[in-house]
Amino acid sequence: MSVAAERLQLPLPRPSVLDLAPLYEVLRREAPITPVTTPAGDPAWLVTRFAEVRDLLGDKRLGRSHPEPEQASRVTTAAILDGPTGNYATEEADHTRMRRLLTPAFSAKRMRMLSDYMQELVDGYLDRLIAEHETAPDGVVDLHAGLAYPLPVAVICRLLGVPEDDQELFHSLSERMADLTIGAEAHRARDEFNRYMAGLIEAKRPQLGEDVISDLVRAQSADETFDYDEMIRLCVGLLFAGHETTVNRIGLGTLFLLTREDQWATLCAAPDARVDAAVEEIMRLGAPGDLGLLRYAHTDIEAAEVTIQRGDAVILSVNAANRDTSVYSDAETFDPDRPERTHLGFGHGAHFCIGASLARTELRVVFATLARRLPGLRLGKPVDELEVRTTLTGGVTALPVTW
Repeated sequence: MSVAAERLQLPLPRPSVLDLAPLYEVLRREAPITPVTTPAGDPAWLVTRFAEVRDLLGDKRLGRSHPEPEQASRVTTAAILDGPTGNYATEEADHTRMRRLLTPAFSAKRMRMLSDYMQELVDGYLDRLIAEHETAPDGVVDLHAGLAYPLPVAVICRLLGVPEDDQELFHSLSERMADLTIGAEAHRARDEFNRYMAGLIEAKRPQLGEDVISDLVRAQSADETFDYDEMIRLCVGLLFAGHETTVNRIGLGTLFLLTREDQWATLCAAPDARVDAAVEEIMRLGAPGDLGLLRYAHTDIEAAEVTIQRGDAVILSVNAANRDTSVYSDAETFDPDRPERTHLGFGHGAHFCIGASLARTELRVVFATLARRLPGLRLGKPVDELEVRTTLTGGVTALPVTW
C-alpha cells in the first residue's frame, strides 16, 4: 500500500471511536509530512510522524497567527481551530504574558490542593449513579451525563470563577462552536460566547475574587498592552478547553479500560498504585478529534524532505504521532505497563498544555475511584453502537454502563 500522489482529503475515516484510520501508519512511513485538503476545502500540510510532530510543536517558526490572515487556509467551518488566531506582530509576547499570568493558577501544587474537592465531587456523582442504577429497569446508567461531563464543568467553574448555574448555557455554546456541520451558526455561537464572557467579567469587576478570570481582569486593567478583546478570547478558550477535553478523555479512558478486561482488573486490584500509568496511556492512545493542532508557518521551513512555505497551514496530528511504531512497541495496544513513558497528548515545547496538571488530577481521581467503588463496571452497549459527536473534539454523546 502506498500513498497516492494527489492531496488526501481530511478527515481520514476511522473505523471506531477508539481507532484511527489505517492510512496513518502508511503516512508515517512514506510521507510523514504530506499535502492534504482540509475539511473546509483549503490546502495544508499534515504531519503524522512522532519526531516531526514533536519538533514542529516546539518550533518557534510556526505559530497560531498568520502573516496575512485574510489569505490563510481555513481548516474547518467550526469556530474553533478554523483558522489563524492572535496578532502576528505580537504573538510571542502575548503568549509569554499569558503563560506568566496562568501558570500559578494551573500549577501542580494548586491542582493537588483541588484534589479533595474533586474527590468529593466524584463520590457524590457516583452516589447518584448508584442510586439511579438501583431503580433503572435495565440497570444501565449514563456515565457521560452522570460523571464525565459534570465533573470537569464543576472543576473549571471553581477554578475560573464561573457560576456553575451557567453550565447549560456555556455547554450549549461550546457544542455549537465546535460543531463541524452547522457552518455560520458555529461562528454566531462564538460571538454569543464572547458576549456572555464580557457580561460575566463586567459583573465580577466591582468585587473581583480569588479566581483565574478575576486575575486576568486585574492584569488587563494594569497593562495597556493587554487588549480587552484578547482577554475575552482567552477566558472563552480556557472555559471551553478546560472542560471539553477532559470530558472526552474520561469517556475514552472508560472505553479503553472496559473493553480490555485484563487491564480493568489490574487497575481494580491496586487503584492507587496503577492509576498514574493508566492515565498516561489514556492520554497517549485516546484520540478525541480527527484532525490535529493547527499552526501556520511564519517563515519557510525544511522538514522531512519537503518545504513548508511561509503562510502555509500545518496540521500536527498528535493522534498519529502517539501511535508511531518507531517510538512505541505494539503502538496500537493499550498497555499502561509499556516502557515508553513519553507522549504528546499534552503537546510539547512552549505551547505544552497549561492545563495538563488539572487534567491529570481529574483523570486520576475519576479512574482510581471507579476502580475502588465499581470494580464490576462494564459497558451497557457495544462500542460500535455508541453515537460519536459531530464536533471538532469528538468523543461520544452517551456512555451507557452497568455493574
